[in-house]
Amino acid sequence: MIYKIIISLLAGLIAGGIIGFLLQQKLARKKLESSESLSSRILDEARKEAETIKKDSILQAKENLLRVKSDFEKDAKERKEELEALERRLRSKEENLEKRSDAFSQKENALEGREKASLQKEAQINEKNEKIERLLQEQRVKLEQVAGLTAEEAKNVLIQSMEAEARREAALMIRKIDEEARRTADKSAREVIAYAIQRYSNDYVAENTVSVVNLPNDEMKGRIIGREGRNIRAIEAATGIDLIVDDTPEAVVLSSFDPVRREVARLSLERLITDGRIHPGRIEEIVKKVRSEVDVIIKETGERVSFDVGVHDLHPELVAMLGSLKYRTSYSQNVLEHSIEVAHLAGMMASELRMNVKEAKRAGLLHDIGKAIDHKIEGSHAAIGADYAKRFGEHPRIVQAIAAHHEDPMINTPLGVLIQAADSLSAARPGARREMLENYVKRLEELENIANSFSGVDKCFAIQAGREIRIMVENEKISDSDAVMLCKDIVKRIEAELTYPGQIKVTVIRETRVSELAR
Repeated sequence: MIYKIIISLLAGLIAGGIIGFLLQQKLARKKLESSESLSSRILDEARKEAETIKKDSILQAKENLLRVKSDFEKDAKERKEELEALERRLRSKEENLEKRSDAFSQKENALEGREKASLQKEAQINEKNEKIERLLQEQRVKLEQVAGLTAEEAKNVLIQSMEAEARREAALMIRKIDEEARRTADKSAREVIAYAIQRYSNDYVAENTVSVVNLPNDEMKGRIIGREGRNIRAIEAATGIDLIVDDTPEAVVLSSFDPVRREVARLSLERLITDGRIHPGRIEEIVKKVRSEVDVIIKETGERVSFDVGVHDLHPELVAMLGSLKYRTSYSQNVLEHSIEVAHLAGMMASELRMNVKEAKRAGLLHDIGKAIDHKIEGSHAAIGADYAKRFGEHPRIVQAIAAHHEDPMINTPLGVLIQAADSLSAARPGARREMLENYVKRLEELENIANSFSGVDKCFAIQAGREIRIMVENEKISDSDAVMLCKDIVKRIEAELTYPGQIKVTVIRETRVSELAR
């Protein structure tokens, strides 16, 4: 019984499996058929799309081809038009050249005709000249026969007689002029110079190398020195002078060979004393302000002097250079006062000699203008002044008088001689000049020039009558060890190039300063 049930179950399972298999086969066939239909539909759509793309590509290619073709035709047309225009221009030029060639041919023919005519005229003239020469020769022979002398002998006799007569007359005239000049020249020159000196009188101003600043009390000396000497060092560093605080009651001494620096220091110190705030920051501020004011004074001085003397229309640069001569001395003589004297003397002598008075005053006022910058430029002050006067539009006669006022050029003019005479008069007065000061200033300038020639030097000041030079260096470029070597190098250079009495102290200062603002 059990076997039958098992067999029936197995038969049912087998039948079910067969039926399931058949159903699966049927489903698979249906799926296969649907997939084939889908793939055929996709292929059809792909073919259609490919055809469409192909057609579009062909159309696009045709359009591109048409556009390229049209562009090419347009370009070709433009080039053709350019070539035609060029051809027309070349044809026109060719026609013009042909016309010019014809004109040249006509001119050449005309010139040939003129040349033939001129040759014929020349031949006729030569024939006439030959006839004239023959006639002259015949006349000369007849004259020689009558006079008994040849033409050359007669010419020599005439020349000798005329030459002897001219020499006698010239010798008499020279002797007469020489005697008259000897009689009158010395007298006239003395009269002109004496009259000019009598008409002009001016105070003599001598520049010293020290200035004294009075103090309200001796306590102010301590404030000027400052804690550990910082104030006095700041003043000396900012102004370049030597500040001497000694036992003199209620006074300090400012020492410097440069009068401009000394004046700036004097005014700055007086203002600091009046203000009462004396510290390094305030010192630098006051010194900077006073320097600006001194520049204004220099400009105003130049304008005032040119107006007083009667010299107008000077270039502003020449006015500034003229004003700076207020602080320049030459052999202890103030150069500005000397220039004013020379201008007045030259004008007075020019009026006596009936020369141009304004021109003489202008040349006299500007004759030493080169001394305002001769410490910056190599050469004599006369050559430097003449160069600057020429650069700023002065008349060539003024320039020549400035250049020749020390008799450097071989050729001089009456105006140049007049300026020489006025310059000598102003400089030759008793006590007007002292040569030692000029040499002393030159030595101090040479000291500073040697120090400034080294790299890294910011400022340098020769003080103590040239017995000391203080050099401030840039702390970014010069280290402490470099400062030591720089000091030794400057000492060696001074010993090798300068001649001086005693010894010179060289001090190199390297300072680092930091400042901030508290807000």
